[in-house]
Amino acid sequence: MSNTDFMTEVDRFIDENWEEIVEEIARLVSVPSVADFDRATPEDPSGPEAHDGLRAAVDLAQRLGFDARDDAGQIGIADLKGESDTMLGMICHSDVVAPGVGWTLDPWTLLRKDGFLLGRGVLDDKGPLVVALYCMKFFKDKGEKLPYTLRMLIGTNEETGTMRDVAYYLENYPAPAFTFTPDDMFPVCYGEKGGFDGLICSKQFTGGNIIDFTTDEASTNAVPSQATLVVRADAEALPAADNIDIYAEGDYAMLVATGRGGHASMPAGTVNAIDLLVKYALANNLCTEEENVFLRMIGRIMDSTDGSSVGIDTCDGFFDPLTCIAGTIHFEEGRLKLTIDIRFPTSTSKEDLLAKLAPVVEEGEATIENTLLMEPFLMKPDSPAIVALVESYREATGLDGEPFTIGGGTYAREFPCAASFGPEDPHDEYPEWVGPMHGADEGVSEESLKRAMRVYILTIKRLMEMDLLALSE
Repeated sequence: MSNTDFMTEVDRFIDENWEEIVEEIARLVSVPSVADFDRATPEDPSGPEAHDGLRAAVDLAQRLGFDARDDAGQIGIADLKGESDTMLGMICHSDVVAPGVGWTLDPWTLLRKDGFLLGRGVLDDKGPLVVALYCMKFFKDKGEKLPYTLRMLIGTNEETGTMRDVAYYLENYPAPAFTFTPDDMFPVCYGEKGGFDGLICSKQFTGGNIIDFTTDEASTNAVPSQATLVVRADAEALPAADNIDIYAEGDYAMLVATGRGGHASMPAGTVNAIDLLVKYALANNLCTEEENVFLRMIGRIMDSTDGSSVGIDTCDGFFDPLTCIAGTIHFEEGRLKLTIDIRFPTSTSKEDLLAKLAPVVEEGEATIENTLLMEPFLMKPDSPAIVALVESYREATGLDGEPFTIGGGTYAREFPCAASFGPEDPHDEYPEWVGPMHGADEGVSEESLKRAMRVYILTIKRLMEMDLLALSE
C-alpha cells in the first residue's frame, strides 16, 4: 500500500472515531488527577487522585481491547503484541498540575467550543494520551501483526518532576528500543534542558508583620497566577494597585494578587503573582526590616526570568538561555519558604548555580537547598530516529520544521533512546480565550489533535519498518 492510500485509510479511521475520542478525553479530564506525595500510600504511591487518573486511563486501554494493567499504582502498561518482543514505546501521563486560579470554566469538565477542547489536561497530557491509545487501536483494527510489540506506558507523577513512575518501570521492565512521548511540540525535540529545583528558606521571624503568604494550589514548575499575603495593616489605608485586591480581615489586611500563569520553562509573557505582592509590600512598607531583607532578596531573583538579576544567566549552542522562576511560597512556623525552578543548558551545572546563588541568598539571611536535579538530555539531531520522526511529521502534515531543544522536562530524558514529539504545532494560532498548558482555561484545537494522530500513526508505521535495535547504536 502506498503512503497516500495509507493516509487515506488513517483519515477515515480518525473521522469514524473522533466523537468517541472526544468523549474519552472528557472522561479523563473529569478525574482531578493531581499527584500528591504527601498523601501517598503503598496502594496509591502518587496519591489517591493520581491513582484514580491511572485507573481511568488503564480502563480505557482495556476497553479498546489491549493487554493493559495498572502496575502497583506506579504506571500503566498497554501492549499490542507484535512478531518480536522488541518494543516500540509511547509514554504519556495521566497526572496533571493543579488548576490554580483564573479559570472561566470548570477545569474538570470538558468544554467543546468553536473547534477547541478546554479543560485541565486536554493538552498536557490527557488529550494526547487518548489520541495515542487510538493510534494503537488503528493498528489493532487492521488485524495485521506488527513486526515489533507496540507498548503504551501511562505515568502518574510526571508533573512533579520526580519521574518516580519511570524509575519504577525501568527497575522492573526492559526499556523499549525507542520511545517517544506526545508531550511537546512538533516536529521533534532532541534535547531537554537540565532542571534545578531549589527551596529557599528564610530565618525565623520574631514579631513580624507577615501573618501568611501563600500560592495556594500553585505548582513548583509553573509561574503562579495567584498569591495571597496577609499582614498586620489597616486595609482601608492601603493604596489601590493594579492586579491586587485588598480586603480587611479584622486587624489584618489580605492582599490577593492575580498575575498570568504559565509553564516554568516558558516564562515569557507571564506575570508572577508572588512578585506583584513582594513589590507592593516593599513599596508600601508593610513588613518589618527583618522581613524586608528576605523580600528584597526574592524580589531580586524575580527581577528577571533569565537569571541575569542574580548572575546565573548562560546559554550554549544547543539550548535557549537559562530560565529561572519562583513557583510557590508558604509561611510556616515563622519562616517564608520559596521554591525556584531553573532550566539550564549544558554551559552550567548544579555546583555553578549553587555557588552563584549562595551570596544572593546569604544577603537575604536565608538558606538554599537543591531539592531536585535533572541533567540536560541530548540526542544527535541527525540520528536515524530523529530523522524518521521529522520525515513523518513533514509527510503527514505537508508542513516544514526543524528538530529543536526545549527547556521543559519530559519522559524522554528518562529512557536510553527517546524523543518528545508533538502534539503542539508551531504553525497553529489560538484565540486569546484558549489558555496554555499549566495555565487557566488550558485548551487545544481539535484539528491539532487530529493532525497529531496522522503524524503518530505514520511514525509508528515508519519505525516498524526500521531496525529498532540499531537506533540506539
